[in-house]
Amino acid sequence: MPKSNLPKGVHRVRRKVVSGVRYHFYAWRGGPKFWEGTLPNPKEPEFFHAFTECRKPAKPSEYLTSQLVDDFLSSASLPKAQRSKVDIRKWLELFREEFGADPVAMFEERASRGEVNNWRKKWLHSPKQHDMAGTHTTRLLNWAVEEGKLKEHHCHKLKKLYQSNRTEIIWTRDDIDQFNRHAPDWVQRILTAGCETGLRVADLVQVRLDHFEDTPHGKRLRFRTSKRGQIAYIPASEPLEKLIAETGDGQETLLVSERGQPLSARWASNQITKWRREAQIPPWIDGREKTLSDTRGTAATRLLNADLSLRQIAVLMGWSVRYAAQVIEHYAQVSPDESDAVLRKLNRAKKLSQDTKM
Repeated sequence: MPKSNLPKGVHRVRRKVVSGVRYHFYAWRGGPKFWEGTLPNPKEPEFFHAFTECRKPAKPSEYLTSQLVDDFLSSASLPKAQRSKVDIRKWLELFREEFGADPVAMFEERASRGEVNNWRKKWLHSPKQHDMAGTHTTRLLNWAVEEGKLKEHHCHKLKKLYQSNRTEIIWTRDDIDQFNRHAPDWVQRILTAGCETGLRVADLVQVRLDHFEDTPHGKRLRFRTSKRGQIAYIPASEPLEKLIAETGDGQETLLVSERGQPLSARWASNQITKWRREAQIPPWIDGREKTLSDTRGTAATRLLNADLSLRQIAVLMGWSVRYAAQVIEHYAQVSPDESDAVLRKLNRAKKLSQDTKM
């Protein structure tokens, strides 16, 4: 599609929408958006007038928050992960609805912090969403300062409401057995892999068969984690080796859907939730439901039983040594059949960890 009809330097972006296709036009790549429509080569005089006005140097008071959002969303500062892009766009569009007509310079005033906090109160019913609104606001304003569009802003370290501490929530052996009596085989494999590897869900669905390598006494999983970029070496337990042996011919990833397709992290988590409800797994004592992510306590305990040190387990899980010990100790207390053996190993691991520091 030729660009010869467009003014020099114009950057055009084609986006699919429910009604078809829309084109967004920016004064330059990474510059402000000045036009949006259904035609790839607009010929209306208003299009060229908008482009001319957009190219004029703007005074700080004329640079609006709506333009700032457009500039950020068309910049190279967006993360590469599609899920992250969707989340950022969602929250910045909500931010634009509230502050789009206001000059960006307002965020250089101390009172702007109160304005942002008042806006975030819309989500007081959902602490997670309340905090996300603040996180993406700060991200946008930090970028504005870095790009010289703001001298400073006053929305650093906005107060957070959500506290994520799921240490005490675990899948017991009875939970797992009850789950497996109801869930189909391909969903059982997801739960087993979570319990046996301790990987985050986003990493779990990426595990391929060629990530496993032979060792003198069996197999181990060699995997680079996405959050920290560290290579994890996870000894393959008997249940994990069984998963490998039962993997279908031609299947590259360890986990697939009922139709043999690779899983997304969200789909894998949703299936565990669906079949947990079907199996009527009881919630935790405070009413919180168990999720796929809560299998990590089970995995940490298994790794301790496989003679990994607390430090190795902590690195693998992305936890502190103290937190890893706390999770394992709680698991042992809730699983009486394993308590004595696990607690003995845990106490020995704690002592070794302390001796290493000395």
